[in-house]
Amino acid sequence: MRARPCRNGRRPGGTPGAVVRTRGTSKQMEFRPSVTPGLVPGHHTGQLGTFLTGSQSFSEFVGATAPHLMPGAGVTPQPVSAPGGSAADALGVPHGTTIVALTFSGGVVIAGDRRATAGNVIAQRDIEKVFVTDHHSAVGIAGSAGIALEMVRLFGVDLEHYEKLEGVPLSLDGKANKLAGMIRQNLGAAMQGFVVVPLFAGFDPTVDDPARAGRIVTFDPTGGRYDENLGFHAVGSGSVFAKSSLKKLYDPAADLDGAVRTAIEALYDAADDDTATGGPDTVRRIYPVVVGITADGAARREESEIASVVERVIAGRVERPGGPSR
Repeated sequence: MRARPCRNGRRPGGTPGAVVRTRGTSKQMEFRPSVTPGLVPGHHTGQLGTFLTGSQSFSEFVGATAPHLMPGAGVTPQPVSAPGGSAADALGVPHGTTIVALTFSGGVVIAGDRRATAGNVIAQRDIEKVFVTDHHSAVGIAGSAGIALEMVRLFGVDLEHYEKLEGVPLSLDGKANKLAGMIRQNLGAAMQGFVVVPLFAGFDPTVDDPARAGRIVTFDPTGGRYDENLGFHAVGSGSVFAKSSLKKLYDPAADLDGAVRTAIEALYDAADDDTATGGPDTVRRIYPVVVGITADGAARREESEIASVVERVIAGRVERPGGPSR
């Protein structure tokens, strides 16, 4: 038996490639994978290597291989002259409004109204702004709705991608830092008015005392992240009124049901004074989206449950329009 290299049997640098072995009239093909000198075993080159960035981040993978698919891609940071003041105003981009979050004894609740506005017009009455992103976290969005929705979807995929690769979920601080990085990447779009300001809420399973495991993290448009230590926070156009309500009603020792009631009271107060925040619409049966996060996981509350709470809140406002006091 003799072996001879095929026409392209030797790769650049002297690396052997395919070899044809002949025995009588039969021929067999043997393939020897190429190894580039200096690369560790398992390192791939060629077209496949383009997609193996060595990072556990799906958003970094998308940014490296298809940057045009990233939220806010194609928006330049240079100032653009627009009659409405910014590119976002000129385009009439819908904006999400008020999100609230508060901790309780055993977890955290995050809730949002359902209205999106474009200037002085109601763009949508039933938009959803609060999303479960993994087993122990959720995100509420305020700002440019289109970019914010894409960012939250990518964030959820990023968390799932990391867990599949590593076999364990990302830590709560890691999740917050990941979201902060995605907001920072949107800075160019934010300078044109396409601002995204999420509110992150999660349960930290590494904390010894479950009663203190609920956490709230806020962000600014530059990607700065801030841990909220007061136990409650709100973002969006109605946040000033919502925080005033939370300041009166917040009870750190409350249970999940009590925290849900407080969140809806705060959204009701925000809608009472802010035209961009939608209050509960009992005619169309449009109610706030509420997510509770405990040691058992993050779950959206059933609409029938929220409707029942809304009815009690409205009944209480008939007797006391200014709302309850703790």
